[in-house]
Amino acid sequence: MTNSFDELEEADCIFAIGSNTTVAHPLVAMRLIKALKKGKKLIVVDPRKTQIAGMAHIHVQHRLGTDVALLNGIMHVIYRNGWHQKDFVEERTEGFDRLIEMIEQYPPERAAAIAGVEVATINRVAECYAQSEKSSIIYCLGITQHWTAVDNVKSLANLAMLCGQIGRPSTGVNPLRGQNNVQGALGHHRDFPGAGEFYQG
Repeated sequence: MTNSFDELEEADCIFAIGSNTTVAHPLVAMRLIKALKKGKKLIVVDPRKTQIAGMAHIHVQHRLGTDVALLNGIMHVIYRNGWHQKDFVEERTEGFDRLIEMIEQYPPERAAAIAGVEVATINRVAECYAQSEKSSIIYCLGITQHWTAVDNVKSLANLAMLCGQIGRPSTGVNPLRGQNNVQGALGHHRDFPGAGEFYQG
């Protein structure tokens, strides 16, 4: 984890993917509900109609196994519209050119066709996540129990780095795990510098 659970309440946009949060992590869900009461935005990316999806401002019901294509499409829109954080990318990341080569292959029309969602939905998600001052990603077993699990998580890291949504309070990429000891082993790093190399899918 890059941030603490308490910080979720102050995130302007929470991007939850592959997480049936109210069932699997009720204490985290309480923080999401508190954030909603403060007027924060919630995006839920999950093929299922879960309780937390019913609370979301945007619920993306994509086809199983299309997470990478969907995320690449979101990043394509962000880059095309100039919503990425240029200074952050230049100062704190590596491999940006290779990332752009990859996401250019996933315009929203193609990503939408692969994922089985509307182009307008991809655009809304991209704008909400990228244009919010503080956006936080949470994910769970819904994206890690796949043969594309590693690429799924790397794509989330790419999204956070592209938008400079890492290394600050109420941002970051935050996995939710199944057992307390596993969650604790992940730790959270308040001094995380928010630097890294873009991953290639």
